[in-house]
Amino acid sequence: MLLVIALGASACSAKAPELEKFEDTRSLMDTYVTIAVYADEDSAGEAMDAAFARMGEVEKVASIFDQESEAFKFNQNGYLDEPSNDLFKLIITSLYYSKLTGGYFDITVQPLLDLWKEGLWKESPESQQSKIEETMKIVGWDKINVEGDKIYLDADGMEITLGGIAKGYAVDEAIKILRSMGIEYALVNAGGDMSTISSRADGKPWSVALENPDDTSQCLATFEISDKSIATSGNYERYFNPEKTAHHIIDPKTGYSANECISATIVGENCMQVDALATAVFVMGPEKGIGLIESLPDVECFIIDAERTTYSSSGLSRYLYKE
Repeated sequence: MLLVIALGASACSAKAPELEKFEDTRSLMDTYVTIAVYADEDSAGEAMDAAFARMGEVEKVASIFDQESEAFKFNQNGYLDEPSNDLFKLIITSLYYSKLTGGYFDITVQPLLDLWKEGLWKESPESQQSKIEETMKIVGWDKINVEGDKIYLDADGMEITLGGIAKGYAVDEAIKILRSMGIEYALVNAGGDMSTISSRADGKPWSVALENPDDTSQCLATFEISDKSIATSGNYERYFNPEKTAHHIIDPKTGYSANECISATIVGENCMQVDALATAVFVMGPEKGIGLIESLPDVECFIIDAERTTYSSSGLSRYLYKE
């Protein structure tokens, strides 16, 4: 996904002079996770260690590549009896966002991703269409069934991917840990999926810059958030082909890479929400995406379409940096 980058904050503040800024970055969930907190040194280290550990627990549940994870076993077997609270919440919340977005967010697109990874982009348009149509028979969020403490897939060969929601959930869980350990000012950034506790210790909001995809030394917008979450989905980091025409954000309604946008940034109440909505809005395109966001309370968006035209929801301005 397109990265949104937390800008630096001062180490100390007039508001809370006894607090210093501590920051740590670790490799988790196929990305780099940075946690920044204002606290005393002992409290900061202990809290960050605990938050990273909690995110590691989520990764062990949600990874579809770790053969010991629940998500991997779910894909292998097609069902799970008594899933963990983490996996259950991830799937139930995914289904909620699938319904909310009219199916533009769909965790069952993994077979389509596998097709493209295996070289579908090398084949003729006719061959591509034929294979996609066959694969689409086992794609569809409505084919995931939840009955009591059992979750199962309707069709043989179905597989899920939690890549569009798991990082957001892990960030939320990290924030919960930090709060429970008395941290009052913090930012957690998992490869561009971010959430904050309050502001910086000097009372200023956390600043988050959105890179220009055509020139990464420039930023297109700078957001300022306090006690909010932000996430961006973008199409120019993970491509399947050298021509960069096939990327990792698949439109579950067509089987092809979504092509109306180059990025969609969402600001909202929690990171799982903005993670899922960023993916959905990217796939929906500007018109439908803005329409969805305007229908939701306390959610805003910033969209860049394929022609580099920008779109903003009506309330976004309160989160934009003003010089």
